Amino acid sequence: MHKRTLFRSALAAAALAACGLSFADDNVFKIGLILPMTGQQATTGRQIEAAAKLWMAQNGDTVAGKKVQLIVKDDTSLPDVTRRLAQELVVNEKVNVLAGMGITPSALAVAPIATQSKTPLVVMAAATSSITEASPFVVRSSFTLPQVSVALADWAPKNGIKTVVTLVSDYGPGIDAEKYFSERFLFNGGKVADKLRVPLRNPDFAPFLQKVRDLKPDAMFVFVPSGAGAAVMKQFAERGMDKAGIRLIGTGDVTDDDQLGDMGDVALGVVTSHHYSAAHPSPVNKKFVADFEKANKGLRPNFMAVGGYDGMRIIYDALKKTGGKGGGEALLGAMKGQIFESPRGPVFIDAQTRDIVQNVYLRKVEKKDGQLYNVEFDVIKDVKDPGKSRK
Repeated sequence: MHKRTLFRSALAAAALAACGLSFADDNVFKIGLILPMTGQQATTGRQIEAAAKLWMAQNGDTVAGKKVQLIVKDDTSLPDVTRRLAQELVVNEKVNVLAGMGITPSALAVAPIATQSKTPLVVMAAATSSITEASPFVVRSSFTLPQVSVALADWAPKNGIKTVVTLVSDYGPGIDAEKYFSERFLFNGGKVADKLRVPLRNPDFAPFLQKVRDLKPDAMFVFVPSGAGAAVMKQFAERGMDKAGIRLIGTGDVTDDDQLGDMGDVALGVVTSHHYSAAHPSPVNKKFVADFEKANKGLRPNFMAVGGYDGMRIIYDALKKTGGKGGGEALLGAMKGQIFESPRGPVFIDAQTRDIVQNVYLRKVEKKDGQLYNVEFDVIKDVKDPGKSRK
């Protein structure tokens, strides 16, 4: 049995390696977009797919004489499924680029496939710092949790928050958020009363929130993946934690633009740090939001959408630069060092780390024209991933 498994693995590796050299030399450029379209992270898939299609609608489906084909696959956020779909896309479909990756385990599952087949992997969502180190072919258009956590740990002690309990989802990004927020908060003289980790699958926040209430910190720092923020906010309110004087702060995932309208007034005043808000006041973002909502029956774009939108830009610009020649390595080289104005603000792709460098904003939930928005009140410019700077 073991020999058979090894033989299959060897065959798969050989097929992948061959595919890196055998992209169909025709006029079709294929992007394999693997996303969670159903299941717990379905909102992530919905946002990224909509943004990718908006980019194509605005910029056409022909680049450098190549017809761009977007192939969308649903991995239901299961890494084994992601890996299988990526293999099929590379071996059978002969895609030129892999993209998407709703959660960190999915990105890590596909990284070896990108390396073996020399296929660029544009990570549009997953946000654990180490992902870009898993393969030299990974380029990230989203963000990292260390990037957005540190700013809040600098802000909190200056604004009456001396003790904190951290509450994070128990997987890569959550552990990154816990680590980098806690270390910086302690450095700034704060105290972390406890560190709580909630299971990623089928989470029940109730017992953890009760523990926070019993500890009575000044604030609870929260990271949960996109789509889970409304549940935290609802249970936070049901336990009267805001009335007990415990403030809720966190990374922007917790006040996700996709769900903010359903959270109610309990979200008012919640301070978060993140790289994108639908309320970002630039002309580029105002156009992006208006076009996105028009194309998607009023759906408000969130930070996942901007990761998908900018990921498509990175792919298109690389294709233009290479003229569709040179295969995966040439495309990867053309992705490194790109600088552009995103709906989130100015960004560039660090040529060494292949990670995105961007502004991080401090925001407060406020009501504008009867709707809740994350309104920016401060900015830290050109933030690199702190997870890389130590290595």
